[in-house]
Amino acid sequence: MNIYLVRHGEAAQKWWRSDDPDLSALGRDQATQAAETLLPVVRKYQTLRLVSSPLLRARETAAPLSDALGIGVEVDEAFREIPSPVPVRERRRWLGEFMHQHWSEQPEEVLQWHQSLFRSLLATRQPTVVFTHFVVVNAVVGEITDSTKTTCCLPANASITHIQLTGDTLRLVALGEQLQTTVL
Repeated sequence: MNIYLVRHGEAAQKWWRSDDPDLSALGRDQATQAAETLLPVVRKYQTLRLVSSPLLRARETAAPLSDALGIGVEVDEAFREIPSPVPVRERRRWLGEFMHQHWSEQPEEVLQWHQSLFRSLLATRQPTVVFTHFVVVNAVVGEITDSTKTTCCLPANASITHIQLTGDTLRLVALGEQLQTTVL
């Protein structure tokens, strides 16, 4: 079964400045482009599920594909951004440190988030497009490729990473477009 992970389009504000920013004008264009890229791929499915993180930038990225297909978007907490153990003003520093760590170094709250993400993915029963975040894509790709690092790829905004689920095994089919610069 095919699953497509779409990183949200560019946010109007950085994650360390706002809890739930919307998309910038560029982000809205990126969301439209992602929908245009996915449409010919997903139209072939008799059933298709659209799922989004509850965060606004992910839901807004889902909107063009949802509108084009006439399919509603389910919100699933499992695909939200990684929980931050620090206040908004300290997130940039924390994220910079996190991106150079390993999953084994993470606090229980983060490990529970990681487990919830995989429970939701493994429960998928039909072709699905998931609108989500940078760290979610990294967690999934890292798990599939046996990387213990928290950052194993640099998914660009509105990039589409294709994975397949067979039984309880995930396989990376294609990594989405990667950033050419740092996230921070």
